[in-house]
Amino acid sequence: MPNFEEIIGHKQMIEHLKNAIQLDKVSHAYIFEGEKGCGRKTVAEAFAAALQCEHQKEGTDACGTCKSCRQAASKNHPDIIHIVHEKPNSIGVEEIRQQVVNDIQIKPYNGKYKIYIISEAEKMTAQAQNALLKTIEEPPAYGIIILLTDNASSLLPTILSRCVVLSMKPAADNLVRKYLMEHVHIPDYQADLCVAFAQGNVGKAIRLATSENFNEIKATALHLLKNAKDMEMNEMIASVKAVSEFKIDISDYLDLLAVWYRDVLYFKATKDINGLVFQDQYRDISKQANRSSYEGIEKIVEGIKKANIRLKANVNFELTMELLFLLIKEN
Repeated sequence: MPNFEEIIGHKQMIEHLKNAIQLDKVSHAYIFEGEKGCGRKTVAEAFAAALQCEHQKEGTDACGTCKSCRQAASKNHPDIIHIVHEKPNSIGVEEIRQQVVNDIQIKPYNGKYKIYIISEAEKMTAQAQNALLKTIEEPPAYGIIILLTDNASSLLPTILSRCVVLSMKPAADNLVRKYLMEHVHIPDYQADLCVAFAQGNVGKAIRLATSENFNEIKATALHLLKNAKDMEMNEMIASVKAVSEFKIDISDYLDLLAVWYRDVLYFKATKDINGLVFQDQYRDISKQANRSSYEGIEKIVEGIKKANIRLKANVNFELTMELLFLLIKEN
């Protein structure tokens, strides 16, 4: 478990949390908002560990060595509670009542606080949120609730108005690249691709960088991109479906395709090979740039964004892919 000092990016947010600890102005309810993989849970766990630490470094960060820190690192701290739910797409009222509302009435076992971390908080039903509301409005002095979500606006206005909302910002590319090369130990060309793909999302960059199937994923994507004009629709859809075997999300794979088209757009405007992520593919990128218009490339990039949004909204997979590939074929 990293402490604040070891987290990549999010400096402004971390400074806010450290100041709250130092000035003893910690809120009883927080919302950490940001896309999956951006570091919401990592920051929440570092914050919880720092609050419970027996020997805080500089008064604001977890020491990493005391009993409390060791328990936090092993996910066995009795006063740092991660809320679990049985149904994959919803967090029900009984789960919130049992794990938060009722449990928070019991005083901390050995920490100063009792901290509840609710991942995927947007999945709470309206009844679950209403059950949580009274606890947020009138928490015991030791109670802290941290909601993690990719969409704070999906929460009830009454919840939003009673929480401190902190939005996660993308990490700087140079920090992500440095981390991948020093800690994941990948070569610079692979780090560049992962950084471009991740767009400041450290978790996404690490997922691709640590995939055992990186070369296969890249080869599959390039085959589709180079042959899209000549491939049948069912062949293209089957190619994307096969990506699931590599244990990478379809949305991540689509983001990888978007990197290619951003390269095409960049090369069309600048003719600069050195600025490409897929430098080793510059001949095919040049061909694509020559046969496609600026408007056409931009339509494809926008189409990939829309496909991601549709998939997250559970729109039919094959319909979503068909619309995207028609766009790619036409442009």
